[in-house]
Amino acid sequence: MKPTLALVAAWLAFETAWAQKVFSVQRESQADVKVFVVKYPSQADLLVFKVKHPSQADGNEGKWFFAPRESQAEKKIFFVKYESQADLKICFVKYESQAGWRNASKKHLLY
Repeated sequence: MKPTLALVAAWLAFETAWAQKVFSVQRESQADVKVFVVKYPSQADLLVFKVKHPSQADGNEGKWFFAPRESQAEKKIFFVKYESQADLKICFVKYESQAGWRNASKKHLLY
């Protein structure tokens, strides 16, 4: 049985809905999520590894691709100055294997 075009389109939409292709906006009011970068992994809700290609940002597991254009991103983020302003605290990590959620209750922010 061959998949229909509608089924393929639905699958593609489902697959990219959880991808973490982000764009950093300049105004807080434009953001889907306000993010604060912490110094230590133990302080973070999410450990983030920056990937170099959008296909590597699959899933909601902390692998982020910073899109060059807002239209290419699934989520618009704004980096706040103070921790108390943030929806999500992240820590950038050196290795892909370190990426992931430390506070699963915040996962909904990136769906």
